Amino acid sequence: MDVKYYPRDAKRANKRQFLSLKQGNMSLMEYTAKFNELSWFSPHQVAAKEMKMDHFKQGMKGSVKSMIAGHSFENFKEMYQRAVKLARVLEETNWENRASNLGKRKIDYNNRELRGVNPKRFNTEGPQNKGKQPMSWQNRTPYRTYDKLHFS
Repeated sequence: MDVKYYPRDAKRANKRQFLSLKQGNMSLMEYTAKFNELSWFSPHQVAAKEMKMDHFKQGMKGSVKSMIAGHSFENFKEMYQRAVKLARVLEETNWENRASNLGKRKIDYNNRELRGVNPKRFNTEGPQNKGKQPMSWQNRTPYRTYDKLHFS
């Protein structure tokens, strides 16, 4: 990309975007691609390899950022490769935790569909027609009151 042919306003906007770049909901690879793309507009921020790595670390998500923080790296590529490995391990661990907690899921009584239901009375196990006796129409005897037919 040739930066000198960009309009001045576009350069400033991209520079501001680079300076405030955070990983947020992006994957680590998407964040790195955006970081490298926007770093062209702010060459003084990435002139030294330590500055580039520091700026990259500052924009990373907290979990990977905290694991990377204690390490020293020779270059940006080495730091990036380590961050990708850590992000993959964290993602796999999260998936395993979700899978193991899937069977342990509890009823959420704050759910709109269950609001107003007393949790102590909300029983999904056991007989649902407790205390009710089934009656058939054949066993009932009809009687008449005020010209209407009723069953007892």
